Amino acid sequence: MALNVYEGLFILDSSRFSRDPDNVSGQVTKLIQDAGGEILVSRLWEERRLAYPIEGQRKGVYWLTYFRLDSLKLAELNRQFGLYDANLRNLFIKIDARIVDAMVEHALAGPAAMQDRSLPEVEEDVEESDFESEETEQA
Repeated sequence: MALNVYEGLFILDSSRFSRDPDNVSGQVTKLIQDAGGEILVSRLWEERRLAYPIEGQRKGVYWLTYFRLDSLKLAELNRQFGLYDANLRNLFIKIDARIVDAMVEHALAGPAAMQDRSLPEVEEDVEESDFESEETEQA
């Protein structure tokens, strides 16, 4: 049994999600667990306007999940999400084992952590000679 860690990104029907967020998001977790998966992180990413309508919907709720699952069960899980009527789209990506901890930690931190993080200041010694330009003669 080859257990891999996957990132699952789902676009959920925003009108169903707004009426019953716990049930809609809980169904994502339930389907993964029913397939034998172990949830590492499951959280709301954001709600946004879609680039184009999907099944008549103009807005979608993006739900991010990291989970561990036997690779042989991924195709069946994908089929189950295709049958789940609140799921507009989904994508599964296998995560390299070397970066699993960092990805899960980042997902747990949420979007606020990214807003609080500032870019490091970089000091560069730049000399004018680095930008010498060629002079051209005009006829």
